[in-house]
Amino acid sequence: MRYHKLVAASTVFSLIVLLTCTVFAGPYSNELAKCLVRSTTEQDKNDLMKWMFAAFASHPEVKSMASISETQREELNEKTANLMVRLLTESCRSETEQALKYEGQATIEASFQVLGSVAARGLMSHPDVINYMAGLDKYIDAEKLKSVGASGQ
Repeated sequence: MRYHKLVAASTVFSLIVLLTCTVFAGPYSNELAKCLVRSTTEQDKNDLMKWMFAAFASHPEVKSMASISETQREELNEKTANLMVRLLTESCRSETEQALKYEGQATIEASFQVLGSVAARGLMSHPDVINYMAGLDKYIDAEKLKSVGASGQ
């Protein structure tokens, strides 16, 4: 059922949004976040997705499911650190200075959470990922969902 695919996708997207929710959203933070997103290339976003995946795969509960070498982890850390420094000190220098001056250190974290959310959407919107998530459909109990008023209509 198409409804089940929507439920599965919505659930996963909701989890990603919760993981990347913005802790501070002042006007300068918003401008910095926009600049960060605007100033990253598709390759930058892909590299950020890889770094996020490697970070998540470090959790003891899922570590055995991913094969990421220590060399790969270090390369991803270095590439991501270089991206952050470039964005803050070159591409978005003015926005960074303004955000820090008027809204403080929290703006950096909040702005990068927005960029992380954009990268996560890139990961989650790939057709292969969507097809995998749609596999939940085989296991969703439609009758139980109907019992709480969640019909497929």
